[in-house]
Amino acid sequence: MRTINIPFGRSFQLKVILLLVLSLFFIATLSNYLIYKFSYDAQFNQLRDKLKVIAQTAALFVDADTLAQVPMTKDGVNSQAYKTIAEKLRAIKRVNPPIKYIYTMAKTDKEGIWQFVVDPEPLVNGITSYPGDKFNATRYTEIAKAFFGPAADTKLETDQWGVFLSGYAPIRDKTGKAIAMLGVDVAADDVYAFQKGIKQRGFLVLLLGVFISIFLGMLISKSITNPINELVEGTYHISEGDLRYRVRVRTSDEIGELARSFNQMSENLFDVRKKLLDYFYRIAQSLVRILEAKDQYTRGHSERVADFAEKIAIKMGFPKDKIDLLKEAALLHDIGKIGIKESILNKEGKLTPEEWDTIQKHPIIGEDIIKPVSISEEMLAIVRGHHERYDGGGYPDKINGENINIFTAIVSVADAYDAMTSPRAYRPALTREDSLKQLNINRGSQFHPEVVDTLIEILKTER
Repeated sequence: MRTINIPFGRSFQLKVILLLVLSLFFIATLSNYLIYKFSYDAQFNQLRDKLKVIAQTAALFVDADTLAQVPMTKDGVNSQAYKTIAEKLRAIKRVNPPIKYIYTMAKTDKEGIWQFVVDPEPLVNGITSYPGDKFNATRYTEIAKAFFGPAADTKLETDQWGVFLSGYAPIRDKTGKAIAMLGVDVAADDVYAFQKGIKQRGFLVLLLGVFISIFLGMLISKSITNPINELVEGTYHISEGDLRYRVRVRTSDEIGELARSFNQMSENLFDVRKKLLDYFYRIAQSLVRILEAKDQYTRGHSERVADFAEKIAIKMGFPKDKIDLLKEAALLHDIGKIGIKESILNKEGKLTPEEWDTIQKHPIIGEDIIKPVSISEEMLAIVRGHHERYDGGGYPDKINGENINIFTAIVSVADAYDAMTSPRAYRPALTREDSLKQLNINRGSQFHPEVVDTLIEILKTER
């Protein structure tokens, strides 16, 4: 199969691969993002719900009356009420390891400003929260909701204690009134670790998607480009004259239809060319007959040579298409004599050296006549070489032995035998026996040995 010399960087296959890979990569990336977003949102919401539950459960263990007794001053940390609530909060923290901080706050008269009541971790990052310390909660929208029910931050929040996700719940008195809020903080490290886990899984999925995209891209591109390459290969064959070439129809889609159309075009071109060649050969054969008709000694010579050549080729076991080509060439083997003067062709006496040189040009003239329309190198070889000798002493190229095309050798023997058994202006016809004797004498010198043996066997059988 012909190699298509197109740089891979500019090939259609690469473009198809890239297009498919980019398409699949985009789909994989989008899907991965959506899955990541969905997974993260779902897990984040689960974490928020968990914080709400922890905060609400913890708030139930805090006695509102005791909490109300904590003095809202720095010395309040020494009160029994503070210590009781602080111990409760530490106990809750111990049974809930994810909790980083737990604390209680109460509202002040100023909008958005809260104050700490009990914070069991009084020293955090060098910062101490005492009862009555103020905290600006204006940007913490979920804290304000804590007096109405459990709430949790919708995103990570940053303050002087660090980055956290917090959950809140109301602390109610015996009448059900919310007097304070309990908050629990989960460190951002835990949330980040959770995000990192999802991202790692997402990256692995994406990486796997890229490899699958490349594999599928190459696989699909081959299914597209291979039929196109076959069509390109077919056009090369057509351009070089091989109208018998057919591409394989693999699919029933548009490319398959294109392949069928290509094969139909090739078949139509082959039929048209065959008709034109047949027309040319008929004309050429008519010219040969006209040439032979002018000389009573050579009349019918080409037909007889073609008949002998066909018999020899059949006996030697050549296929029918080769035999048909051999007959066509044999009928035209002397067409080059059209370019030779009749005075030389029909001369009864001995030819001069100049006249003999002219006669020896007729194989070349014949080749030039049929070359523009011949589809076979073998036919050209037969017309040009039918006067070559097995020992290399022939003309025009003095080739020898097995270098002579076997069909050329067949026509050479058939031509010589018919010439010997036909009368000529310069001699009478030889008998069959004398002709066979001449064939044997020149076997291996002028003629191909196997061809001579085959013709002799045919003649003996016919007799």
